[in-house]
Amino acid sequence: MLIQLIITILFAFLFPITSAAVINYLERKLLAWIADRVGPLHTGPHGSLQLIADIIKMVLKEDVHTSQIDKYVFLLAPSAFIAPVIAAFAVLPFSPFISLPGTALATGIIYLIAMSSLDIVGVMMAGWGSNNKYALIGGLRSAAQMISYELPLVLSLIGVVMLTSVLAPHDSGLGTISIKDIVLLQNATSWPGQGIAFFDFIFQGNTPWNWFILVQPLMLVVYYICGLAETNRVPFDIPTAESELVAGFLTEYSGLRWAMFFLGEYGNMVIVAAVVTSLFLGGWSGPGVAYLTAAHMSLGWQILGNILALAYFILKVYLLIGLFLWVQGTLPRLRGDQLMQYAWLILMPLALTNILITGMLYLLIHGLGLSNQIFLFVLGIVNWLMLFVFAWLIRRATALTTQRAQAPALHHARRRLNQAISSERQLEKAGQR
Repeated sequence: MLIQLIITILFAFLFPITSAAVINYLERKLLAWIADRVGPLHTGPHGSLQLIADIIKMVLKEDVHTSQIDKYVFLLAPSAFIAPVIAAFAVLPFSPFISLPGTALATGIIYLIAMSSLDIVGVMMAGWGSNNKYALIGGLRSAAQMISYELPLVLSLIGVVMLTSVLAPHDSGLGTISIKDIVLLQNATSWPGQGIAFFDFIFQGNTPWNWFILVQPLMLVVYYICGLAETNRVPFDIPTAESELVAGFLTEYSGLRWAMFFLGEYGNMVIVAAVVTSLFLGGWSGPGVAYLTAAHMSLGWQILGNILALAYFILKVYLLIGLFLWVQGTLPRLRGDQLMQYAWLILMPLALTNILITGMLYLLIHGLGLSNQIFLFVLGIVNWLMLFVFAWLIRRATALTTQRAQAPALHHARRRLNQAISSERQLEKAGQR
């Protein structure tokens, strides 16, 4: 137990730091590939040591700040920003073995949301303590954005909690908000070919047809979009818009304090991806994990099973982070009014509608005496239909917005074309005379 606790604590501290290094390299390479560039190349093999060079540069940089700052607030802001990020990892189960006692907390999701919400304090401290108008505006923008998107983010997780009340192994009808329990509930107790060693190895503790992404895909999309906004990533990077605010609330920071903010930002990206992995994609589950970590297996096989589980978890997390970076390289920044309208007029009603439909379907199907499997099947179909309708509406709204934006230019071009045609006709008539 002590060894498990030590390993888990070390992993909870080292995972966000090492992930920040990997994400930084992936970000540079992927964005360079999208922009048809090479990216980091000369520092180490394929530029893999560029981050180490950047760290050395930031360590050697002089910590410069103006004399008019609110010193204590300014200096404490990076710590206030990064501390909740590290604390949030306490309830994330990385494998059957690598998990703190906090992963079994009955308030796991609430704790995670609470820790994630505390980032606002560090951002506001940075904006206020800098005594800079650009930093203050950036801090206020970030606070407004994070508070606005926190609400649909929380509502998107309620659908998952409602599913746990259906799949709970007891008759109380009470669900769970323990992240570890939610991961376990996504594994079926029976699978095809049960009793045959090969099928047991593949499907024991790994039943992808039970993952919540199939039943609540729309809420996965809503949570992921809100996660983009919470981490101030493109297209929600208004608080640090270079063309408007220099660097937003980071304007007056340099060196290691600046690096702490970016470490916290990358840590938040990992948390968003890890929550999606745990609540919608089965967490650490994958072929061979439950089979190798079974109680009757030897210690060596159990260690191998936990390493395999950790590999599956990290792979899912990094694939989701890759989607973060792909969005960053392809979408433009939203305007402030668009950002707020998207949260309050689209995502919020969508999450509330999902909760209402989930509850109504549950009452209807159970009122008819049908099984939980039928409820999950019907809910999955309805949710996928809602997702397609949502995507179609967003596409249509984007097309209409583009047409409205292009209308003045098109009208001007059409008018010039008509004038040119009219002039040409007049010249032809004059020539005929």
